Amino acid sequence: MSLQIGNVKVAGNLILGPMAGVTDLPFRLLCKEQGADLIYTEMVSAKGILYNNKNTEILLEVEEKERPVALQLFGADPDILSEMAKKIEHRNFDILDINMGCPVPKVVNNGEGSALLKNPKLVGEIVYKVSHAIQKPLTVKIRKGFDDTNLNAVEIAKIAEQNGAAAVAVHGRTRAQYYSGKADWDCIRQVKEAVSIPVIGNGDVASVEDAARMLKETGCDGIMIARGVRGNPWLFSQIKSYIETGIIPEKPSVDDVIQMILRHAKMQIAFKGDYVGIREMRKHVAWYTTGYPQSAKLRNLVNEIESMEDLERLMMQYRDMLK
Repeated sequence: MSLQIGNVKVAGNLILGPMAGVTDLPFRLLCKEQGADLIYTEMVSAKGILYNNKNTEILLEVEEKERPVALQLFGADPDILSEMAKKIEHRNFDILDINMGCPVPKVVNNGEGSALLKNPKLVGEIVYKVSHAIQKPLTVKIRKGFDDTNLNAVEIAKIAEQNGAAAVAVHGRTRAQYYSGKADWDCIRQVKEAVSIPVIGNGDVASVEDAARMLKETGCDGIMIARGVRGNPWLFSQIKSYIETGIIPEKPSVDDVIQMILRHAKMQIAFKGDYVGIREMRKHVAWYTTGYPQSAKLRNLVNEIESMEDLERLMMQYRDMLK
């Protein structure tokens, strides 16, 4: 099932969601290879672009082979957001997204991310100004609401549509829930019934059955997978296989996992250098091996690795441990 977002045609409807510290370039490329149809970057601060923050540039890097890509900005000032959107529009991405869902205190306390859900008028201003400043399609990522007294996903989605958004992604949790409890898919269905732009469902998709159920229960146009794909880029190809055949694919073998870890590490080091690259791999190794035998023991050991050689040695040890 393809997806049309503004003038961008996406070949399928499986989407890699934005995750700070996770969806960097190497991980996005691995997910693309496994069948992600549309890929979101980590969120980028509009003020970071304005003030030429040195850490912002790496977040804006997009490779041709990962496209189509949605670049996600966050901020709360309509003028800064629209000006920065215009400033970076020439870059190698296809869709611009505004984050209205991030629950992290330092973002929310600045009035950004999910704090915007408390201010529908400001949401309208931001979407209007940004969508009229650029030619590329604009999307927004929202939550069910800020808290249980403020469940306004339908209202926010309608405002976004009226002001020029080409699609909306809905995470079925409130900001107050963070990532706890169960995602409310019914609110995704309600948004889908209320607007005519594509609606992307997000929250609690961690298996092929979850993906099929979300489509059926919400009628959403696309499925956004975020935490469910950490350590499991194969999930995209597995969902596609399941939808085509009705057969649940087997999970990757330990050898498949080890090969993916080593490949990911090489890409990470090439992109971020030895010191940062290998340390960032520690959390990825923990995610990749979750649910496999001896993974708890491995997680303790992985926090000591400091080089690619250390990681290779540890992976060989892990393989031997399982024999």
